[in-house]
Amino acid sequence: MPLQPPRILTLAAIAAAAGLLAFYGWQKMQSAESTEGFISGNGRIEATEIDIAARQGGRLLEVLAGEGDFVQAGQVLARMQVDTLNAQRDEARAQHAQALTAVATAQAQVAARESDRQSALAQAAARESELDAARRKLARSQALAAQGMWPLQELDNDRARVQSAQAGVTAARAQATAAQAAIDAARSQVAGARAAVAALEATQARIAADIADAALKAPRDGRVQFRIAQPGEVVGAGGKVLNMVDLADVSMAFFVPETVAGRIAIGSEARIVLDAAPQFVIPARVSFVSATAQFTPKTVETASERQKLMFRVKAQIDRALLQKHLQQVKTGLPGVAWLRTDPQREWPAHLAIKVPE
Repeated sequence: MPLQPPRILTLAAIAAAAGLLAFYGWQKMQSAESTEGFISGNGRIEATEIDIAARQGGRLLEVLAGEGDFVQAGQVLARMQVDTLNAQRDEARAQHAQALTAVATAQAQVAARESDRQSALAQAAARESELDAARRKLARSQALAAQGMWPLQELDNDRARVQSAQAGVTAARAQATAAQAAIDAARSQVAGARAAVAALEATQARIAADIADAALKAPRDGRVQFRIAQPGEVVGAGGKVLNMVDLADVSMAFFVPETVAGRIAIGSEARIVLDAAPQFVIPARVSFVSATAQFTPKTVETASERQKLMFRVKAQIDRALLQKHLQQVKTGLPGVAWLRTDPQREWPAHLAIKVPE
Protein backbone atom coordinates (compact mmCIF):
# COMPACT_ATOMS: atom_id res chain seq x y z
CA MET A 1 0.00 0.00 0.00
CA PRO A 2 1.70 3.28 -1.06
CA LEU A 3 2.48 5.97 1.50
CA GLN A 4 0.07 8.82 1.67
CA PRO A 5 1.44 12.30 0.85
CA PRO A 6 1.01 13.65 4.41
CA ARG A 7 3.08 10.80 5.81
CA ILE A 8 5.78 11.35 3.18
CA LEU A 9 5.97 15.05 4.09
CA THR A 10 6.20 14.20 7.77
CA LEU A 11 9.07 11.76 7.24
CA ALA A 12 10.87 14.32 5.06
CA ALA A 13 10.48 16.98 7.73
CA ILE A 14 11.84 14.62 10.39
CA ALA A 15 14.81 13.73 8.20
CA ALA A 16 15.53 17.39 7.50
CA ALA A 17 15.33 18.25 11.19
CA ALA A 18 17.66 15.41 12.06
CA GLY A 19 20.10 16.61 9.43
CA LEU A 20 20.00 20.14 10.76
CA LEU A 21 20.55 18.92 14.31
CA ALA A 22 23.47 16.79 13.18
CA PHE A 23 24.98 19.72 11.25
CA TYR A 24 24.51 22.05 14.23
CA GLY A 25 26.11 19.49 16.54
CA TRP A 26 29.02 19.09 14.13
CA GLN A 27 29.46 22.86 13.98
CA LYS A 28 29.44 23.11 17.77
CA MET A 29 31.98 20.31 18.01
CA GLN A 30 34.20 21.95 15.39
CA SER A 31 33.88 25.33 17.14
CA ALA A 32 34.73 23.79 20.49
CA GLU A 33 37.76 22.08 18.98
CA SER A 34 38.90 25.25 17.14
CA THR A 35 38.65 27.43 20.25
CA GLU A 36 40.38 25.00 22.58
CA GLY A 37 43.31 26.86 24.16
CA PHE A 38 41.47 30.18 23.84
CA ILE A 39 39.17 32.10 26.14
CA SER A 40 36.72 34.89 25.46
CA GLY A 41 34.94 37.57 27.44
CA ASN A 42 32.15 40.00 26.71
CA GLY A 43 32.89 43.70 26.86
CA ARG A 44 32.32 47.11 25.34
CA ILE A 45 34.56 49.44 23.39
CA GLU A 46 35.94 52.18 25.64
CA ALA A 47 37.97 55.28 24.84
CA THR A 48 39.88 57.75 26.99
CA GLU A 49 37.51 60.55 27.97
CA ILE A 50 38.75 64.11 28.41
CA ASP A 51 36.86 66.97 30.06
CA ILE A 52 37.43 70.40 28.54
CA ALA A 53 37.12 72.67 31.57
CA ALA A 54 37.71 76.31 32.48
CA ARG A 55 40.83 76.84 34.62
CA GLN A 56 39.29 79.97 36.11
CA GLY A 57 35.68 80.78 36.79
CA GLY A 58 33.84 83.19 34.52
CA ARG A 59 31.21 83.59 31.84
CA LEU A 60 31.31 81.30 28.82
CA LEU A 61 31.52 83.52 25.74
CA GLU A 62 31.19 80.99 22.90
CA VAL A 63 31.40 77.28 22.11
CA LEU A 64 33.00 76.53 18.76
CA ALA A 65 32.55 72.73 18.61
CA GLY A 66 29.38 70.68 18.52
CA GLU A 67 28.60 67.17 19.66
CA GLY A 68 30.06 64.62 17.28
CA ASP A 69 32.65 66.98 15.78
CA PHE A 70 36.14 65.64 15.15
CA VAL A 71 38.75 68.02 16.56
CA GLN A 72 42.52 68.26 16.42
CA ALA A 73 45.04 68.89 19.17
CA GLY A 74 45.39 72.62 19.82
CA GLN A 75 42.08 73.51 18.20
CA VAL A 76 40.10 76.16 20.12
CA LEU A 77 36.83 74.59 21.23
CA ALA A 78 35.40 77.36 23.44
CA ARG A 79 36.23 80.81 24.77
CA MET A 80 35.69 82.41 28.16
CA GLN A 81 34.91 86.10 28.59
CA VAL A 82 38.13 88.04 29.29
CA ASP A 83 36.97 91.64 29.80
CA THR A 84 38.12 91.67 33.43
CA LEU A 85 41.44 90.09 32.52
CA ASN A 86 42.00 92.68 29.78
CA ALA A 87 41.37 95.45 32.30
CA GLN A 88 43.81 93.85 34.75
CA ARG A 89 46.39 93.57 31.96
CA ASP A 90 46.02 97.28 31.08
CA GLU A 91 46.33 98.22 34.76
CA ALA A 92 49.47 96.11 35.12
CA ARG A 93 50.96 97.72 32.01
CA ALA A 94 50.36 101.21 33.43
CA GLN A 95 51.90 100.22 36.76
CA HIS A 96 54.85 98.72 34.91
CA ALA A 97 55.44 102.02 33.11
CA GLN A 98 55.32 103.86 36.46
CA ALA A 99 57.78 101.38 37.92
CA LEU A 100 60.19 101.96 35.01
CA THR A 101 59.96 105.71 35.66
CA ALA A 102 60.69 105.07 39.34
CA VAL A 103 63.79 103.10 38.35
CA ALA A 104 65.00 105.98 36.18
CA THR A 105 64.34 108.48 38.99
CA ALA A 106 66.19 106.34 41.51
CA GLN A 107 69.14 105.97 39.14
CA ALA A 108 69.23 109.77 38.74
CA GLN A 109 69.28 110.08 42.51
CA VAL A 110 72.25 107.74 42.66
CA ALA A 111 74.08 109.88 40.10
CA ALA A 112 73.28 113.05 42.09
CA ARG A 113 74.48 111.54 45.35
CA GLU A 114 77.68 110.32 43.69
CA SER A 115 78.27 113.86 42.45
CA ASP A 116 77.75 115.16 45.97
CA ARG A 117 80.26 112.65 47.29
CA GLN A 118 82.85 113.68 44.70
CA SER A 119 82.31 117.32 45.68
CA ALA A 120 82.66 116.44 49.38
CA LEU A 121 85.87 114.51 48.67
CA ALA A 122 87.24 117.50 46.76
CA GLN A 123 86.34 119.77 49.66
CA ALA A 124 88.03 117.38 52.06
CA ALA A 125 91.17 117.39 49.90
CA ALA A 126 91.17 121.20 49.87
CA ARG A 127 90.73 121.34 53.62
CA GLU A 128 93.57 118.84 54.11
CA SER A 129 95.82 120.97 51.91
CA GLU A 130 94.93 124.05 53.96
CA LEU A 131 95.62 122.09 57.15
CA ASP A 132 99.01 121.03 55.88
CA ALA A 133 99.91 124.62 54.97
CA ALA A 134 98.69 125.89 58.34
CA ARG A 135 100.79 123.31 60.18
CA ARG A 136 103.95 124.22 58.26
CA LYS A 137 103.40 127.91 58.92
CA LEU A 138 102.80 127.17 62.63
CA ALA A 139 106.05 125.23 62.76
CA ARG A 140 107.97 128.20 61.33
CA SER A 141 106.19 130.60 63.67
CA GLN A 142 107.07 128.48 66.66
CA ALA A 143 110.73 128.37 65.60
CA LEU A 144 110.89 132.13 65.15
CA ALA A 145 108.99 132.82 68.38
CA ALA A 146 111.47 130.65 70.27
CA GLN A 147 114.23 132.97 69.02
CA GLY A 148 112.18 136.01 69.96
CA MET A 149 111.78 136.95 66.35
CA TRP A 150 108.01 136.34 65.98
CA PRO A 151 105.18 138.11 67.79
CA LEU A 152 103.20 135.93 70.19
CA GLN A 153 99.95 137.20 68.71
CA GLU A 154 100.90 135.91 65.30
CA LEU A 155 101.85 132.61 66.87
CA ASP A 156 98.41 132.37 68.44
CA ASN A 157 96.82 133.23 65.10
CA ASP A 158 98.76 130.44 63.37
CA ARG A 159 97.63 127.98 66.00
CA ALA A 160 94.01 129.07 65.48
CA ARG A 161 94.40 128.63 61.72
CA VAL A 162 95.61 125.03 62.25
CA GLN A 163 92.64 124.25 64.45
CA SER A 164 90.24 125.82 61.95
CA ALA A 165 91.76 123.86 59.10
CA GLN A 166 91.52 120.67 61.17
CA ALA A 167 87.81 121.36 61.77
CA GLY A 168 87.34 122.02 58.05
CA VAL A 169 88.89 118.64 57.18
CA THR A 170 86.66 116.85 59.69
CA ALA A 171 83.55 118.56 58.30
CA ALA A 172 84.49 117.78 54.70
CA ARG A 173 85.11 114.12 55.54
CA ALA A 174 81.75 113.96 57.32
CA GLN A 175 80.06 115.37 54.21
CA ALA A 176 81.78 112.71 52.08
CA THR A 177 80.57 109.99 54.47
CA ALA A 178 77.01 111.39 54.37
CA ALA A 179 77.15 111.48 50.57
CA GLN A 180 78.21 107.81 50.52
CA ALA A 181 75.26 106.90 52.76
CA ALA A 182 72.96 108.82 50.42
CA ILE A 183 74.39 106.86 47.49
CA ASP A 184 73.71 103.55 49.28
CA ALA A 185 70.14 104.65 50.02
CA ALA A 186 69.59 105.70 46.41
CA ARG A 187 70.95 102.38 45.18
CA SER A 188 68.51 100.58 47.49
CA GLN A 189 65.72 102.60 45.93
CA VAL A 190 66.92 101.50 42.50
CA ALA A 191 66.90 97.86 43.62
CA GLY A 192 63.39 98.27 45.05
CA ALA A 193 62.15 99.95 41.87
CA ARG A 194 63.65 97.18 39.73
CA ALA A 195 62.01 94.55 41.95
CA ALA A 196 58.68 96.33 41.43
CA VAL A 197 59.27 96.23 37.67
CA ALA A 198 60.02 92.49 37.82
CA ALA A 199 56.91 91.86 39.92
CA LEU A 200 54.72 93.75 37.46
CA GLU A 201 56.28 91.89 34.54
CA ALA A 202 55.41 88.63 36.32
CA THR A 203 51.88 89.94 36.87
CA GLN A 204 51.56 90.71 33.18
CA ALA A 205 52.83 87.23 32.30
CA ARG A 206 50.30 85.66 34.68
CA ILE A 207 47.44 87.69 33.23
CA ALA A 208 48.58 86.81 29.69
CA ALA A 209 48.56 83.13 30.68
CA ASP A 210 45.06 83.52 32.12
CA ILE A 211 43.89 85.17 28.88
CA ALA A 212 45.48 82.35 26.86
CA ASP A 213 43.80 79.76 29.10
CA ALA A 214 40.46 81.46 28.44
CA ALA A 215 40.65 79.88 24.98
CA LEU A 216 39.79 76.24 25.78
CA LYS A 217 41.76 74.00 23.42
CA ALA A 218 41.66 70.31 22.60
CA PRO A 219 44.63 68.59 24.28
CA ARG A 220 44.70 65.86 21.61
CA ASP A 221 42.87 64.63 18.53
CA GLY A 222 39.43 63.21 19.21
CA ARG A 223 35.69 63.65 18.94
CA VAL A 224 33.38 65.82 21.02
CA GLN A 225 30.82 63.73 22.91
CA PHE A 226 28.80 66.19 24.97
CA ARG A 227 28.31 69.91 25.34
CA ILE A 228 27.93 70.48 29.07
CA ALA A 229 27.68 74.30 29.26
CA GLN A 230 26.09 76.85 26.96
CA PRO A 231 27.30 80.34 25.93
CA GLY A 232 26.32 82.94 28.50
CA GLU A 233 26.45 80.57 31.46
CA VAL A 234 28.79 81.27 34.36
CA VAL A 235 31.06 78.34 35.16
CA GLY A 236 33.27 77.96 38.20
CA ALA A 237 36.97 77.22 38.28
CA GLY A 238 37.34 73.73 36.83
CA GLY A 239 33.80 73.86 35.44
CA LYS A 240 33.29 71.45 32.54
CA VAL A 241 32.31 72.88 29.16
CA LEU A 242 32.77 69.93 26.77
CA ASN A 243 33.53 66.24 26.98
CA MET A 244 35.59 64.56 24.27
CA VAL A 245 37.11 61.14 23.64
CA ASP A 246 40.51 60.24 22.26
CA LEU A 247 39.61 57.82 19.47
CA ALA A 248 43.23 56.79 19.09
CA ASP A 249 43.24 55.37 22.63
CA VAL A 250 40.54 52.69 22.44
CA SER A 251 40.28 49.39 24.27
CA MET A 252 37.81 46.73 25.37
CA ALA A 253 37.48 45.75 29.03
CA PHE A 254 36.30 42.23 29.86
CA PHE A 255 36.65 39.64 32.63
CA VAL A 256 38.39 36.29 32.85
CA PRO A 257 38.36 33.68 35.65
CA GLU A 258 41.21 33.45 38.14
CA THR A 259 42.41 30.18 36.57
CA VAL A 260 43.28 32.13 33.42
CA ALA A 261 44.25 35.56 34.81
CA GLY A 262 47.57 34.32 36.13
CA ARG A 263 48.62 33.18 32.66
CA ILE A 264 47.88 36.46 30.89
CA ALA A 265 50.86 38.73 30.37
CA ILE A 266 50.86 42.39 29.47
CA GLY A 267 51.35 42.64 25.72
CA SER A 268 49.68 39.31 24.97
CA GLU A 269 47.95 39.08 21.62
CA ALA A 270 44.16 39.44 21.56
CA ARG A 271 41.33 39.56 19.04
CA ILE A 272 38.14 41.61 19.21
CA VAL A 273 34.91 40.84 17.36
CA LEU A 274 32.18 43.49 17.55
CA ASP A 275 28.50 42.60 17.50
CA ALA A 276 27.91 45.43 15.02
CA ALA A 277 30.55 44.12 12.60
CA PRO A 278 30.99 40.36 13.12
CA GLN A 279 32.70 40.02 9.75
CA PHE A 280 35.80 41.81 11.07
CA VAL A 281 38.38 40.54 13.56
CA ILE A 282 40.33 43.42 15.13
CA PRO A 283 43.86 42.83 16.48
CA ALA A 284 44.67 44.08 19.98
CA ARG A 285 47.17 43.71 22.83
CA VAL A 286 46.59 43.20 26.54
CA SER A 287 47.40 46.51 28.24
CA PHE A 288 46.05 45.83 31.74
CA VAL A 289 45.32 42.90 34.03
CA SER A 290 43.72 43.62 37.39
CA ALA A 291 45.80 42.68 40.41
CA THR A 292 42.71 41.90 42.49
CA ALA A 293 39.52 39.96 41.81
CA GLN A 294 36.54 42.03 40.76
CA PHE A 295 33.81 39.51 41.65
CA THR A 296 34.54 37.85 44.98
CA PRO A 297 32.02 35.68 46.88
CA LYS A 298 31.65 36.18 50.63
CA THR A 299 33.47 32.94 51.33
CA VAL A 300 35.75 30.83 49.15
CA GLU A 301 35.65 27.25 50.38
CA THR A 302 35.27 25.06 47.29
CA ALA A 303 36.80 24.86 43.84
CA SER A 304 33.51 25.87 42.25
CA GLU A 305 33.41 28.99 44.36
CA ARG A 306 36.94 29.90 43.33
CA GLN A 307 35.80 29.83 39.72
CA LYS A 308 33.65 32.85 40.51
CA LEU A 309 36.74 35.00 41.05
CA MET A 310 36.96 37.21 37.96
CA PHE A 311 39.75 39.57 36.95
CA ARG A 312 39.39 42.61 34.73
CA VAL A 313 41.49 42.70 31.56
CA LYS A 314 41.88 45.44 28.94
CA ALA A 315 42.71 44.75 25.30
CA GLN A 316 44.18 47.84 23.60
CA ILE A 317 43.58 48.36 19.88
CA ASP A 318 46.59 49.46 17.84
CA ARG A 319 46.79 53.28 17.57
CA ALA A 320 47.90 53.25 13.93
CA LEU A 321 44.89 51.11 12.97
CA LEU A 322 42.57 53.46 14.84
CA GLN A 323 44.05 56.51 13.14
CA LYS A 324 43.44 54.89 9.77
CA HIS A 325 39.74 54.30 10.53
CA LEU A 326 39.08 57.24 12.86
CA GLN A 327 35.72 58.07 11.30
CA GLN A 328 34.41 54.55 11.94
CA VAL A 329 35.47 54.32 15.61
CA LYS A 330 32.48 54.24 17.98
CA THR A 331 32.57 53.85 21.73
CA GLY A 332 30.16 51.73 23.72
CA LEU A 333 29.84 49.01 21.08
CA PRO A 334 29.48 45.53 22.62
CA GLY A 335 31.56 42.63 21.45
CA VAL A 336 33.74 39.68 22.40
CA ALA A 337 37.45 39.72 23.17
CA TRP A 338 39.48 36.55 22.63
CA LEU A 339 42.74 35.58 24.33
CA ARG A 340 45.09 32.70 23.64
CA THR A 341 45.74 30.67 26.79
CA ASP A 342 47.88 28.10 24.97
CA PRO A 343 50.75 29.87 23.15
CA GLN A 344 51.43 26.71 21.12
CA ARG A 345 48.09 26.90 19.32
CA GLU A 346 47.53 28.90 16.17
CA TRP A 347 44.62 31.30 15.91
CA PRO A 348 41.66 29.53 14.28
CA ALA A 349 40.47 30.65 10.86
CA HIS A 350 37.39 32.44 12.17
CA LEU A 351 39.63 34.55 14.46
CA ALA A 352 42.17 35.47 11.76
CA ILE A 353 42.74 39.21 11.58
CA LYS A 354 40.36 40.93 9.18
CA VAL A 355 40.02 44.71 9.27
CA PRO A 356 38.19 47.17 6.99
CA GLU A 357 40.10 48.29 3.93
